[in-house]
Amino acid sequence: MSKHESKTELRSGAERYLAFTLGAEQYAVPLLSVKEVVALPETTRVPYTPPHFLGIMNLRGQIISLFDLRLKLGMKADNGPESAVIICDLNPLSFGVVVNSVDSVLSLFKDDIKSKPEIESKIKTDYIQGVTQRQGKLVLLLDVAKALSIDEILAIKRNAAANLAS
Repeated sequence: MSKHESKTELRSGAERYLAFTLGAEQYAVPLLSVKEVVALPETTRVPYTPPHFLGIMNLRGQIISLFDLRLKLGMKADNGPESAVIICDLNPLSFGVVVNSVDSVLSLFKDDIKSKPEIESKIKTDYIQGVTQRQGKLVLLLDVAKALSIDEILAIKRNAAANLAS
C-alpha cells in the first residue's frame, strides 16, 4: 500500500466536530449530536430555574429548553452579533446551548485528539472528552450532555412542562 492510499483510508475514519467559541476559548462538540444552528431566539423565562437555564423557545412548533453554556461553565455571558444557539439532539432530548460564535466543522482523526489533562478541581470535569489543536490554539472537545447533566435537563423540562400546564 502506498503512502497516499494510507492517508485516504485514514480520512474515511475522521470524526467531525462543530467548533465554536465561549468567551475567548475554543470548543467543539461531535457533529452527530448537533441538529442545527440558529440565531438567538426570543425566549420565555421559567421561574425557579438555575441562572444558566435561559428558558424555553419555540423552534418550528417544538418547545426547546435553552441553556447558556458560558454561565454553566462559569464564564461571563456576553452576547454579540455572532452569538448563536446550537440545537443538540440527544435522542429523545433536544435542547439549545448559547455560544459566542460558531466557527467551523473540524475533521479529526483519533491521533489528532489528546486525552484531557488532569485537572484538580472540586467541580467534575468529565464533560471534557479530549483536546486538539487548531491554528496554534487548543480546542476542548465537549460532551454537552455531561456539561449540562441529563438529570438537570430532565428536571428543568419537567418543571417547564408543569409551569406551562398551570
